[in-house]
Amino acid sequence: MKEVVAIIRMNMVNKTKAALLEAGFPFFTCRKVMGRGKKKVDFVMIEDALIGEIVDKGVAEQASEAYRLISKRMIILLVKDEDVDKVVNEIIKVNSTGNPGDGKIFITNVIDVARIRTGERGEAAI
Repeated sequence: MKEVVAIIRMNMVNKTKAALLEAGFPFFTCRKVMGRGKKKVDFVMIEDALIGEIVDKGVAEQASEAYRLISKRMIILLVKDEDVDKVVNEIIKVNSTGNPGDGKIFITNVIDVARIRTGERGEAAI
């Protein structure tokens, strides 16, 4: 079993959810997270909007600091080993825009799983 953790843009959750459902993976956990990548965030695209709302340029610069945390969504799925590529490819297909900030996918081994209600273990508990 594998755990697939994807950090994606907030506005891509519904598209990702629909794609995973269609691919046969309706089960996952989603959390709101905040973070940033290695690259400084370029706020030039929103600078005009900020200046229009905020009169003082110094305040606008503080509002668009290069290292602020960005809201993202974290999706977590447990899948069988043979399903990892299918899940990862679906997430990439839906979330790839070719721009920085599209997200990351982490894949880790899961030693065991136990379903609380029934006591089932392993893949039967997924």
